[in-house]
Amino acid sequence: MALRDWLWVILLGAIWGTSFLFNGILIREIGPLWVSAGRVAIGAAGCWAFFLVLGKSLPTNKWLYLHFLVLGILSYTIPFALFPLSQEHLAAGVAAIVNAMTPIMTVIVSHYWPGGEKATWNKSLGVLAGFTGVAMLASPALVGGGASQLWAIGACLLATFCYAISLNYTRSLGKIDASVMAACALTGATIAAVPLALLVHGTPHLATIEGWASILGIGILATAFAFQIMYRILPRIGATNFSVVTFLAPVSAIILGFAILNETIEPAHIFGMVGIFIGLLLIDGRVVRRWRRSPA
Repeated sequence: MALRDWLWVILLGAIWGTSFLFNGILIREIGPLWVSAGRVAIGAAGCWAFFLVLGKSLPTNKWLYLHFLVLGILSYTIPFALFPLSQEHLAAGVAAIVNAMTPIMTVIVSHYWPGGEKATWNKSLGVLAGFTGVAMLASPALVGGGASQLWAIGACLLATFCYAISLNYTRSLGKIDASVMAACALTGATIAAVPLALLVHGTPHLATIEGWASILGIGILATAFAFQIMYRILPRIGATNFSVVTFLAPVSAIILGFAILNETIEPAHIFGMVGIFIGLLLIDGRVVRRWRRSPA
């Protein structure tokens, strides 16, 4: 990758790490469903602004909009609610570490998806290493009887499963302009998320400057702006290089959670992160290929 691409990837990892900080602040004031609804609504508005500035046009195929609704629910509405819900019982850094399971979960879903990519031996080992890391993350809760923490880790894993399904679902839609995809899918997510949040939590009320800054930050910075970066560098650097973001976001989230939310990370969490990252390296395959090419 070129230096500018590395800088974009590092910036994107740092930005997505902030989303867990914003979640941790927002759940003190509003329900997790409103965190999701606020994020996708503000993110959609930001993406439509990019859409208009870039002069894009909407697809003429009306059936695509039903797919955008489904994609928005799977990619955004559900995961964006599950992570703040889990952070009522988990540190921001731990939630971000579990989020790094997304590529590992994608390997599993892709293997069974019709026409999907079949798992190789190194990817299978990567899946095993990743779930070993999750077991390490859960070990303090198992020892201490923390059922709520175990449930929260399960919620994070369910979010990564939604991401994995949505990734394969997106591939089945064919080539669609990135700006159109982001704006329409986030609009579909908003249509689903706002009525549900109203039904469950009632009218939201943000009472602090920190709350308003967080909802704007997670909607504009971590969603609308971040997606514009992602959709533009992904075709240029490829999915493998882009996966480095999953290594960077937990580091950013841990630092911010410690510095701002006064959260602590236990040794078991670090070991769990190492296990997941080993799994990511195995799935990435570059280390394995270099090892094979090295002279005996």
